[in-house]
Amino acid sequence: MPNSKITQSLLNSTVSNYRNLLKFCYFLLLFVMISCGNNTKSKATVETNENASTETETTEKSKNKTILFFGDSITAGYGLDDTNDAFPGIIQTKIDSLGLNYVVVNSGLSGETSAGGKSRIDWILNQDIDIFILELGANDGLRGLPISETKANLQAIINAVKAKSPATKILLAGMQLPPNMGQDYTIQFKEVFSDLASENKIGFIPFILKDVGGIKELNQSDGIHPTAAGHKIVAENVWEVLSKVINAES
Repeated sequence: MPNSKITQSLLNSTVSNYRNLLKFCYFLLLFVMISCGNNTKSKATVETNENASTETETTEKSKNKTILFFGDSITAGYGLDDTNDAFPGIIQTKIDSLGLNYVVVNSGLSGETSAGGKSRIDWILNQDIDIFILELGANDGLRGLPISETKANLQAIINAVKAKSPATKILLAGMQLPPNMGQDYTIQFKEVFSDLASENKIGFIPFILKDVGGIKELNQSDGIHPTAAGHKIVAENVWEVLSKVINAES
């Protein structure tokens, strides 16, 4: 009998320990499952947040409008150590400081004539452009090319932009020549730009080199291309007209 009681006691203790072990395993398994579930949710949350961030950045980029400067060496920033110091780059800095959703594209090409611009305009228009700023003709005038040809080429460029995207706003930059080109020629050359702007009902910058052209300290040694300081003034001349177009679109 004593042995039987001992055996029974040992059996009861074993069963109790076994039950406790099962309970521990159950809670351990439950804890692991919950932890895994939380990790999965955390990863899913992180991935969702990352995807949302990417989508937001993509949406913001897609909302940006494009301002394209189509011109010659003045637009390109000829002779400057940093092309960002050219007036289009200065205008981009201005736009960024104001928090405006515009991106500036500099399509200036040194030595470009109106005929050269006409030949490459179709390629340039293979992108969405909201505001198109045309700055060409100076090299035509300096070479003494027929004014009628310059006007025809500029008109062809304007026509191409309108045909490609009627909604694109066009600004034409006026240019003037030094007096040594002859009084009649310089007067007719100057009038070409104002006439084109009026005939096409587009924005007009009367003289892009206002307060810069002919001023020695604001031009490089060639007396033609603005220095970095000169470009800041050119940017102000352009911004005076461009800002009104941007405000009208806002």
